[in-house]
Amino acid sequence: MRVQAQPEPSAGLDPVDRSLVAATQAGLPLVPRPYATIASWLHLTEEEVIARLGSLQDRGIVRRIAIAPNHYALGMTANGMSVWDVVDDRASGLGARIGALPFVTHCYLRPRARPVWPYNLFAMLHGSNRDQVEAQRAEVAAILGDACAASDILYSTRILKKTGLRLRDD
Repeated sequence: MRVQAQPEPSAGLDPVDRSLVAATQAGLPLVPRPYATIASWLHLTEEEVIARLGSLQDRGIVRRIAIAPNHYALGMTANGMSVWDVVDDRASGLGARIGALPFVTHCYLRPRARPVWPYNLFAMLHGSNRDQVEAQRAEVAAILGDACAASDILYSTRILKKTGLRLRDD
């Protein structure tokens, strides 16, 4: 599991919070009680670790605490970032529907870079082969319907980076 932090706002972290983010930014320890282990590292109680992580989330400093499985190890070796040119006034609502699909792991809106890049909706699709991913892509296209003017898919060939933000050592 990984703790993903947002860029650090000025004076947003006290020294203990900063130590907590630094201790968890590469992932939680794979033990039965990871928060207790982290607590022992930082000379805190397990309850303090849980409360502080909750507070960091509530304040928007930590975006999420989530499991980040290796989809290749799970047999999901066909992975494609699908990109869609969706009518602006419908993109947010349709994007929420696409993001809720069980085979979509990332879904977000981004500004277009016309004339070179007309796409504003991105959805990462995973499958055990490209035929499966193309079937998922067809399902997304059906949901988008006439709100979508164009699409493409960019298939992964290897993992280049699988980390979140890292705090600097000061």
